[in-house]
Amino acid sequence: MKKRVLGKSGFEVSALGLGCMGLNFGYGPATEKDAAIKLIRSAYEQGITFFDTAEAYGKANEEVVGEAVAPFRKEVVIATKFGFIDGDSKKGLDSRPERIRAVAEESLRRLKTDVIDLFYQHRVDPQVPMEDVAGTVKDLIKEGKVKHFGLSEAGVASIRKAHAVQPVTALQSEYSIWWREPEKEIIPVLEELGIGFVTFSPLGKGFLTGAINENTKFDPTDFRNIVPRFTEENRKANQKLVDLLSTIASEKHATTAQIALGWLLAQKPWIVPIPGTTKLHRLTENIGGASIQLSAGDIRAIDDAFKATNIQGERYPASLQSRVGK
Repeated sequence: MKKRVLGKSGFEVSALGLGCMGLNFGYGPATEKDAAIKLIRSAYEQGITFFDTAEAYGKANEEVVGEAVAPFRKEVVIATKFGFIDGDSKKGLDSRPERIRAVAEESLRRLKTDVIDLFYQHRVDPQVPMEDVAGTVKDLIKEGKVKHFGLSEAGVASIRKAHAVQPVTALQSEYSIWWREPEKEIIPVLEELGIGFVTFSPLGKGFLTGAINENTKFDPTDFRNIVPRFTEENRKANQKLVDLLSTIASEKHATTAQIALGWLLAQKPWIVPIPGTTKLHRLTENIGGASIQLSAGDIRAIDDAFKATNIQGERYPASLQSRVGK
């Protein structure tokens, strides 16, 4: 797989990463440990060298990533995150310097490593000055415990404040064919400052794969049950966009998921999508998306379809939407 550099940092990663959250958080029952390890190792064997986890995904998530990559740790990079009370996203935010330090030590232990390649603030904490957050990570970098600093779902003001103290290597936020909000302010400021963009939910939380329709029933523990964009009515309304992707996919002997990933990779050379999956065949399918070549005409057709679809439903319920863009 080709490599990409996140911004001006010189931080090189595979063109696609693997988002590991869904292995045991957010999308239903946890994947059995041996199966999760097999999936991560298969990703590496197929060219992925960038693995994303977080304290908030549960201690087991970092532990399984650490165990899985141990045989080839020096050949891969691991991103993890801090920012919640006791590491529990339901309890609220906590980016106090002492908490950041504690999370770093705990994550290093769980990941079985001596350095965190990319350490993100998971959500901006309005109670802690961004200068203090960036300064703490800067110290961890000086101490050799962290290599790069990142932010997740941060707004322009926070990005600028952080970058002035410690250069931000990457911003991680949602971006896909059907969530285009970052194009307004975020992508321009990332380009200006030389910050890479790691995009989560590049397949629209599964909707852009074409495997979900208005009749799909989610597991009771699946996060999508509370996402407005995933109501039955909104799934039906948004199907037009997937139908267009399916048409382009057929012409290119590809899948809708591969077209969605190819579209993202075509936007900027410093964008790195991190699709997640629990299935080996979906992993291989997603990796195939890194080889998709879309013409200017293809991209124009996708963009026109997006404009004509009038996507229905917010991407987060109000309680979670209040945490982003700060």
